[in-house]
Amino acid sequence: MRCAAILRVIVILLTLITTWYFAEKMYSNRDNMKSLRSIFDNKADEAPKKKKAQFSCGNEKPCPDDYFAFKIISGAANVVGPSMCFENSIIMSSIKNNIGRGLNIALINASTGVVIKTSSFDMYSGDVKPLLEFIKPVAEGTLVFVASYDDPGTKLNDEARAVFASFGSSYSKKIGFRDSWLFVGGKGISTKSPFEQHIKNNKETNKYDGWPEVLEMEGCIPKKTN
Repeated sequence: MRCAAILRVIVILLTLITTWYFAEKMYSNRDNMKSLRSIFDNKADEAPKKKKAQFSCGNEKPCPDDYFAFKIISGAANVVGPSMCFENSIIMSSIKNNIGRGLNIALINASTGVVIKTSSFDMYSGDVKPLLEFIKPVAEGTLVFVASYDDPGTKLNDEARAVFASFGSSYSKKIGFRDSWLFVGGKGISTKSPFEQHIKNNKETNKYDGWPEVLEMEGCIPKKTN
């Protein structure tokens, strides 16, 4: 009986010792794994995050030296007004409170990049005369930025369309009721401008109820040299 009791105690002690041994090994390995994980996590946290490059006006690509960067966005229906950015400065927008229904126009010196003046012209219920008085005297070497809002075409007559065509526009003679239009040209340009977008108002393809989608255009314009 005494021998059996002693053997039982020995078995229990061996079981406890074996259990403790394997438990110690298991938790030691787990601590090592945690330690390794924390090292890699710290390295991941310490790794520099690549930031998306920010170029002038938020454009996707930088402009070379001796070029002006710009981005213009047309109005959205008759709800959200257009905006114009030039050399990383907003020159026309709802926030600046210098836009309106119709045609929004900015005149900029093509050599210095100085904004000469900005204005908007109501082409739905307004008069085309103020528009003509604004665009006809434009001096040689002036950049002309145009962004539509709501309706750019109802009151636009042949004379005004011809002036825009002389600035390099390909679509000025086609602009109609509630079309979307963006244009960048200049006085004295000898070819058609590469910076122009136009979408006709078409109930079959309009994005909004009665208006086509918003247009957005960005690019680089070479500075005029004497």
